Amino acid sequence: MADSAGRPLSPGRGAFPQSVSAAFDWLARAQQEPHQAHREWQERGIALLPLGRRFNSVCLPAPLVHAGAGTNDLDVVTRTLAELLCGPVIHNRPKHEYYALVDKGPVAPWPYPDEAPMLGAGHFLSVPASDLRGPTGLHWAVRPRIVGDLCPVPSVAALVHIALARGTLTWSRR
Repeated sequence: MADSAGRPLSPGRGAFPQSVSAAFDWLARAQQEPHQAHREWQERGIALLPLGRRFNSVCLPAPLVHAGAGTNDLDVVTRTLAELLCGPVIHNRPKHEYYALVDKGPVAPWPYPDEAPMLGAGHFLSVPASDLRGPTGLHWAVRPRIVGDLCPVPSVAALVHIALARGTLTWSRR
């Protein structure tokens, strides 16, 4: 793997902050065999993790996110996601989707199942390695910072609500 300048990351000291390493160890434990997730990240840059054990995910279509952020400028969208959602978000640029990682058991029913489905038990999510930060392919728009770092469900719902209230959304999930 490499840093944003293309320099290889050493697997030892200094590869990335200790808190980020611990956060990815926590994510890896979503799998029955966490070492498998680490191997997938090292070999392919992406690990397939089951949802519903440690976290769920809300699938946010890019047009909805862009409407909520008020722009298509990816730098502004990324800053907006970091500020509004306060947790990790994956951007699957080829599929035009974002995935906010959220708590596995929201207290209230998810109010936007059609516009931005909540994915949980029985679903799997492609999770990029810690150093995949875009701008192409599957990458972190907002990387996890600490163990258990997740987007608050009400914050994700607020983003969806803002996007729908702006009335600029012309795309709908079918």
